[in-house]
Amino acid sequence: MPEHISVSKISNYVGQDIILKGWVYNRTDKGKLAFLLVRDGSGFVQCVGFKGDLTPELFETITHLPQESSVIITGSVREDKRAPGIPGGFEVGIKDLQVVQAADIDYPMSLKDHGPDFALDNRHLWIRMQSQWAILRVRVRVMSAVREYLDSHGFFNLDTPILTPAAAEGTTTLFETEYFDEGSAYLAQTGQLYNEANIFAFGKVYCFGPTFRAEKSKTRRHLTEFWMLEPEIAFCDLDGLMEVEEGLITHIVQSVMKDCSAELKFLGRDISKLENVVGPFPRMSYDDAAKYLIDLYEKETDPEKKELLKFEWGMDFGAPHETELTKLNEKPLFVYGYPSAVKAFYMEPWPDRPEVCKSVDLLAPEGYGEICGGSERMSDHDALLARIKKEGLPEEAFKWYLELRKYGSVPHSGFGMGVERVVAWICGIEHIREAIPFPRTIKRVYP
Repeated sequence: MPEHISVSKISNYVGQDIILKGWVYNRTDKGKLAFLLVRDGSGFVQCVGFKGDLTPELFETITHLPQESSVIITGSVREDKRAPGIPGGFEVGIKDLQVVQAADIDYPMSLKDHGPDFALDNRHLWIRMQSQWAILRVRVRVMSAVREYLDSHGFFNLDTPILTPAAAEGTTTLFETEYFDEGSAYLAQTGQLYNEANIFAFGKVYCFGPTFRAEKSKTRRHLTEFWMLEPEIAFCDLDGLMEVEEGLITHIVQSVMKDCSAELKFLGRDISKLENVVGPFPRMSYDDAAKYLIDLYEKETDPEKKELLKFEWGMDFGAPHETELTKLNEKPLFVYGYPSAVKAFYMEPWPDRPEVCKSVDLLAPEGYGEICGGSERMSDHDALLARIKKEGLPEEAFKWYLELRKYGSVPHSGFGMGVERVVAWICGIEHIREAIPFPRTIKRVYP
């Protein structure tokens, strides 16, 4: 009996009879030939039915299969460089076909262009489309590459709470909920603070899961719910942190290029842009970046562009600023030493420059902006307490966090990496909402 195989492994079965289980993505009829593009979750392959090889009833069934019908196909594999699909270059000559279910003929996701709202309203079906499938396959590989790298470098994966008693990075971006008789709780903005506790038990840790930000942002770089990786490292300074980020991002990109080449090819990604992503990455101080942007602003003559580039020392970078900075290099760029006023309360001040903190953002090239943000953390109890009071944060809620600085405090560092931003950059897609199966934005919580 023929073996049931996945489309992704089809190149290993040339000249053999196989069984495919999947769905009809598209159908084209040409006289005595019927062409089915079949997907099975691992890839897409062309299956060809020749009228002379099949019973009249079976050929009739094949030529009337609606899009997205589920089928089991028995056939022989042959190589054909012209054959479409992902990976493509192979086709299956149909010998038998069993219809598991003939789909309804009113399938809304016909193979034509759809507007973004229609696509998002039908996201549960849109993820079946080739482009979305390819992007989400890359996402899966990005996430597995993360775990590969960190697990092999001595990090422990520890889960952190989704419900938290206080803000970690700003009270205006919290989703608040009633928590029984305990008052309010909040959906986590970050797992970092809890990971700082974990390092005193395990040394090097990371959490990896959903994160929530109630930011009223409509940019192509923001989601309300997204996935974030957050490593935290004991006895680690800012330079050591950047080395970890370099190694991780290099591993992610190289792994995707190796294992998702067919998906990237289908998406039309310029691979040469990704081949440059190998450490070391260039580093630039915020001071130098600010000077460069101010000079750029002063030289700009186009009024509209000049307004977008407006900048002065002390400001955080906007998307136009990050884009201009990344034009200086073909690799991701580290910018370090941001003003303390635009960063979170827990970041270690720069020696002799209290207005600056030991922070670093990693900016992806090609205008994709920040993909990692991190810092050395404050390790002194009294300095951290003073900062909490200065920011007007509830001291009682951070009692446990402050105690970490009383019992064996050490210099330590960590960063957060937004999965969807990394996926969007690697795939070369325009909007971050395509990089997650079911996006949540300020205007969308369905489906």
